[in-house]
Amino acid sequence: MQWWRGAVIYQIYPRSFQDSNGDGIGDLPGIIGRLEHVASLGVDGVWISPFFKSPMEDFGYDIEDYRQVDPVFGSLDDFDRLLARAHELGLRVIIDMVLSHTSRRHRWFQESRRSRENDRADWYVWADPKPDGTPPNNWLSMFGGPAWTWEPRREQYYFHNFLPCQPDLNLHNMAVQEALLDECRFWLERGVDGFRLDACNYLMHDPALRPNPPRPPGAPPTDGVKSSNPYNRQYHVHDKSQPETVDFLRRLRQLTDSFGEVVLLAEIADDNSLKVMEEYAGPRAPLHTAYSFALLGPELDTRIFPKAFEAFHNGSRHGWPAWAFSNHDVARVLTRWGGRDAPAAFAKVLIALLCALRGTVFIYQGEELGLPEADVPYEQIKDPYGLNFFPDFPGRDGCRTPMPWDDSDRHAGFSSVDGWLPVPNEHLLRSVGAQEADPASVLNFTRNFLAWRRRHPPLIVGDIGWIRAEPGLVSFVRMDAGRRIFCAFELAGSERDLALEGFVLGALDEGGTGRLEEGRAILPPYGFLFAEVHDAPQEPGQ
Repeated sequence: MQWWRGAVIYQIYPRSFQDSNGDGIGDLPGIIGRLEHVASLGVDGVWISPFFKSPMEDFGYDIEDYRQVDPVFGSLDDFDRLLARAHELGLRVIIDMVLSHTSRRHRWFQESRRSRENDRADWYVWADPKPDGTPPNNWLSMFGGPAWTWEPRREQYYFHNFLPCQPDLNLHNMAVQEALLDECRFWLERGVDGFRLDACNYLMHDPALRPNPPRPPGAPPTDGVKSSNPYNRQYHVHDKSQPETVDFLRRLRQLTDSFGEVVLLAEIADDNSLKVMEEYAGPRAPLHTAYSFALLGPELDTRIFPKAFEAFHNGSRHGWPAWAFSNHDVARVLTRWGGRDAPAAFAKVLIALLCALRGTVFIYQGEELGLPEADVPYEQIKDPYGLNFFPDFPGRDGCRTPMPWDDSDRHAGFSSVDGWLPVPNEHLLRSVGAQEADPASVLNFTRNFLAWRRRHPPLIVGDIGWIRAEPGLVSFVRMDAGRRIFCAFELAGSERDLALEGFVLGALDEGGTGRLEEGRAILPPYGFLFAEVHDAPQEPGQ
């Protein structure tokens, strides 16, 4: 079986995981020192957010050199040691590859910006101004303002989907594609087990630079974008998600296939993310799997669950999705879906639901502790996205604060000094050390649940059949090799009594906090239930 199918992958944001040298910033040696904690959870691998050489204007997603580790994180030797230690512990290693754009400090851009006549003049997206000097079209940056910045050396604008410090590469140029494939090959030769392709559907633009059409008033926002962002006033049909992207991804898949079981995972954010997920990672598509912001939204809408699976599994299709409830780009799920006072029981039912879904699962660091979103004061905000949109949107720092390891240390065991972001007191109370000794903690629940999940293959590789998705309730059946497991989750904080007509259920050991009665399942507040589905007894003469 392909290792990534049904795998649970733990996301590490290296800047905030563990500081080993006392500068207040996490690093690769720090990750090495904490890998045993990750392995103890029972996960199958780690995804490490960017650690490449970078000016850190977007904290690593602005790459200056794809082949160097930024000194703040360590060295290439440190990465090799991390990879070896992870493999010793049975953990696969997926790294972020940011192929849509670079830092403006990258040597490719420094050459491209010098003139219109040089070897890399066409490596980025350049365009002449309109006769009145304004940008060539109406494209907008996701981080606010126009997606075009003036370059006086060329007397042209360059395109950037994100910050002005992140110019977009021109992947319509085959030399750029070859260069990016070489950067990927460098890490494949070092032994990485996969790539998470950041902003994957942003890889290509419309070469004709046609303007985007306006979005009608009241239309839903682009996935992953705050509704107040002017980016949501357009349908983004020309600045991303171009058909040529799939051709490049096929070239990347051909490369990675030559290195064995290397997984390609796409991040998708679009006006119709589920459709793009199908094109990039559905049946016969070039990538192994993809995730969108469908389950990373600001509100818990249980009705989205069946819809999110349609692109991958509706009888005629049979692709493999990926799912996350939290990551480094959105508020932590406990607060986002449960509010400031969400109890530990809500954190547990979310872990159970996420890890019972059909697909590859991503757990963000601290999710195993049930961490809430941190309140970062304005004067300590570092995220440029948040600085641009404060106070409506405070940015992404609240989910990026340092990992709390030790409640007896004011630096949370993360560093010997104050971290690059503050550690809130409520995180100290939920530290790894504080939860280790509590059998009922979210941490020990996560470990026990993942160990239990391994004993039930339908929850890992089985198909899925939806039963109910109504406010506060999700239920479905996972099926594999003739075995069926009923799964139900109460997410509203109230007891739920489910009539189970047509089901004959048998209890599973440690199968949740709910209970079975004659023809019914009883779920306590934030409860869940797993039960074996049996065939109904046949009446005489049937």
